[in-house]
Amino acid sequence: MRLNWFVGLCVILLAGGAVAQTNLTGAGATFPYPMYSKWFSEYHNLHPDIQINYQSIGSGGGVKQIQAGTVDFCASDGPMTDEELKATPYKIIHIPTVMGSDVPAYNLPGVNAELKFTGEVLADIFLGKIKKWNDPSLAKLNSGVKLPDKEIVVVHRSDGSGTTYIFTDFLSKVSNEWKTKVGAAKSVNWPVGLGGKGNEGVSGTIRQTPGSIGYIELIYALQNKIPFGSVKNPAGQFVKASLAATTAAAASVKEMPDDFRVSITNAPGKDAYPISSFTWLLIPVEWSDGTKEKAIVDFLNWMVDKGQSMTAALDYAPLPKAVATKVKGAIHGIHVKGKESAQDKVEAKPTEAAKTKQTAKAGKTHS
Repeated sequence: MRLNWFVGLCVILLAGGAVAQTNLTGAGATFPYPMYSKWFSEYHNLHPDIQINYQSIGSGGGVKQIQAGTVDFCASDGPMTDEELKATPYKIIHIPTVMGSDVPAYNLPGVNAELKFTGEVLADIFLGKIKKWNDPSLAKLNSGVKLPDKEIVVVHRSDGSGTTYIFTDFLSKVSNEWKTKVGAAKSVNWPVGLGGKGNEGVSGTIRQTPGSIGYIELIYALQNKIPFGSVKNPAGQFVKASLAATTAAAASVKEMPDDFRVSITNAPGKDAYPISSFTWLLIPVEWSDGTKEKAIVDFLNWMVDKGQSMTAALDYAPLPKAVATKVKGAIHGIHVKGKESAQDKVEAKPTEAAKTKQTAKAGKTHS
């Protein structure tokens, strides 16, 4: 009898101590995946009742999934277009998270020097016009470097990708031929090259293919020890991707638009790296599940405050303070469907000046 009572008490205590798990699912960009993986893990350690599952499938795939409603949020390195937003059955808010850079990474055995590229030369390589590594245009940029008489193998993304958007957005700004023939998008019709899925796939193909060149996010080049070159910016300086150079590119944004959709490729400034970008979490504004809404809002606020201190260790640049402050205000607009958002409450609450004005006006009317 006593044993049964004791077992029953243990069951009650265990049941009472159980914590309900809230699961959030997301998918999208591979560009910021190392950062997101770190954040989601750290946040779960702090809040064991919150589990954020993220699939690194590419920005294009993430956008399709958020439009279909099969995930709670998605991530993209290219902002959604007006057409994509119209095709989404609910309102989406772009939340900038960090900044990163695409780099021209290459596999050129026997060449140990850091190569230099201009946007025009990169465009001509990816258009298939420059076919060999010892082409005069490359040799001129890299005087003193013995470039091999070897075919260039172009490697690009095969999936819809924000990393592709950043790279093609840059090329469209520096090459009219690229802008006319190919353009800027998450998916483009590549004139030449081999396709790889995700930053991981492109990195792997470059490593395995002598004579290859491709574009990948900085952290993938560093982690995989793949050489990458410096790129000429509008100030005429050859700049190699780094935290400081990415931050310098962000300084070109004098005023962040309210929807946070902005491009910082080919930014002015002698220290700015020209293939830099913000990356975004794309979050529904209205939520039917109050528990999930609270979980995503709490995470986003933590990300903007505490999470930014973790970016440098993974070679991402943190949000500028002015942008972070604006993001906090935007997070207040996320709310449960049918309920007033925190942002609406703030906007609806009259200021002290307005109250004084209303009181004075009422006094005049009364008299």
